[in-house]
Amino acid sequence: MKLAARRRLANLGVLAPPLLWTMLFMFVPYAIMFAYSFYRKQFPIFIPDIQFGNYLLLLTDPQYYTVLLRTLKIALLVALASLFLAYPLAYFLVFKIRSARVRAGLYMAVIVPLWVSYLLRAYTWKTILGSQGVLNSFLVWTGLLSEPTDLLLYNQFSVVLTLTYIFIPFVVMPIYTALEKIPRNLVEASHDCGVGPVQTFLSVTLPLSVPGILAGVTFAFCLTFGDFVAPTLVGGPNATMIASVIQSQFGTALNWPLGAALSIVVLIIVLAIISLSDRFERAGRLNLG
Repeated sequence: MKLAARRRLANLGVLAPPLLWTMLFMFVPYAIMFAYSFYRKQFPIFIPDIQFGNYLLLLTDPQYYTVLLRTLKIALLVALASLFLAYPLAYFLVFKIRSARVRAGLYMAVIVPLWVSYLLRAYTWKTILGSQGVLNSFLVWTGLLSEPTDLLLYNQFSVVLTLTYIFIPFVVMPIYTALEKIPRNLVEASHDCGVGPVQTFLSVTLPLSVPGILAGVTFAFCLTFGDFVAPTLVGGPNATMIASVIQSQFGTALNWPLGAALSIVVLIIVLAIISLSDRFERAGRLNLG
């Protein structure tokens, strides 16, 4: 009994610090923000008032759900664009590069941009897409344009392009890991049975890499959904995203209750996406099993 009690105390001692940290720096801030979402703004202070006016405003004011739908669209486009670029790259690294040293070097080349400042990477695309940027200068030099154009910057296209570049490493990593775990004998057995490379990919490689695909797409979608820096730098009025609205409510508008309500809505959507992704992944594992 003494040994069992000591083990329970030891386990409790191991679990207590991370649980306390999570409670203190995650659940407590969320609880405070949730409470603020029911406050009422009465300039220059916020009054505790159990009412749903902030949430009703999000449902009745078209500017808020328009921005929310735009954010969903941009996040989905970024997730799909990142997937279409990341999957062939990860597949090439795992199945086409024979040298482990070369593979590791190329993989590190994908990860290295994460060590660079987020702002610097976003500003890079602002420099490239600007009217006096590299791309405009190249198009004018080749004669495709007679003069620089402003259509490449401050729109939804520039936001999707910038966020795809920024978040694509988060899609490559889980897909690379999933592909690397696929037993090579399964692929070889498929070839030995006379199955072509395309059919082998569709029946063996792709289904076994679904967990990596779901993880990568979820990463890209959720990170894009909560981003406000890139839309501020390279987006325009038609590319404003929900995180930018939240930032303005807590900043210039000084309407913390409405900003808190928006934050709660975003949190619910992100948690729903993560739960849906987890459910699809579990269902895929059961089907493969």
